[in-house]
Amino acid sequence: MKFHALGRTGLQVSQLCLGTMSFGGDADAAAAAAMYKAARDAGINFVDTANQYAEGRSEEILGGLMQGHREDLVVATKCANPTGPDRNARGLSRRHITRAVEDSLRRLRTDRVEVFYLHQPDAATPLEESLRALEDLVRVGKILYPAISNHSAWQTQRSLDFQAAQGWAPLQVIQPMYNLVKRQAEVEILPMAAANGIAVVPYSPAGGGLLSGKYERKDKTATGRLVANPKYRDRYGEAWMHETAAKFAAFCAERGIDPMSMAVAWTGSHPAITAPIVGARSVEQLRASLDAVKIEMSPQLRAEIAALSRTPPPATDRLEEALPQ
Repeated sequence: MKFHALGRTGLQVSQLCLGTMSFGGDADAAAAAAMYKAARDAGINFVDTANQYAEGRSEEILGGLMQGHREDLVVATKCANPTGPDRNARGLSRRHITRAVEDSLRRLRTDRVEVFYLHQPDAATPLEESLRALEDLVRVGKILYPAISNHSAWQTQRSLDFQAAQGWAPLQVIQPMYNLVKRQAEVEILPMAAANGIAVVPYSPAGGGLLSGKYERKDKTATGRLVANPKYRDRYGEAWMHETAAKFAAFCAERGIDPMSMAVAWTGSHPAITAPIVGARSVEQLRASLDAVKIEMSPQLRAEIAALSRTPPPATDRLEEALPQ
């Protein structure tokens, strides 16, 4: 396991980040413990959760698992999505962010989290209001590094500029979606992050399982998010994505490499990426993602894999300028 700088924080994090969205949901406490141990044995010191995952149970399970070695970990959590029936138990108001952090710290059984993400934009709350809440929490030591997830490049840059003008702690980490069939981040988000020295911790490196190869089997017995979750079916429902997944599975089969391992390695090989998030429902599933560190992703191999997918046009949409002459 290699370690990378977490933006400009001075911290070193493992090249893979353990995602715990399944903890307390698709994975019970025993399965979660097995995955956590496998990740730790592999050298992972970076763990990601959110207050919404399994209605807080993910944080509770993680909080128990990390007792006795909390100081060895870099822990990230998030807020924005609904956590209860009350209409104010959601969003990015200062009230909700403050309450959410307190609740997360209690469930995680810790006095602070290293990384705290605004999970998604909140159209009802000015971004400056949310950033002030993060600054207040940094000053009292309950979060160490402000972060955002699922925000656009312009929202991220606006946040950085506002924080700089106020003399506040800047965003240090972003969490976009990025994989072989979801490459929009390459257009502006990843260049913006690189220019600002921000860590990038992408989720869904295997496209919600689409790139794992299991959905291309002829027996059509595969189960998982793309079968059970309408949101994922919509996200990865375009025909060309499944065609790309089929080509990718064949590409990996020719080389004797698990598609899940290759998908994670490809995402992690972009120079702006710090650590892809890897998660699973069982330790058996997780091992394929952990094996991504064994793949030497040369520029040539990365380019060959990228050619299986669609390259997004540049920000100006002048695609002819992005093509070789």
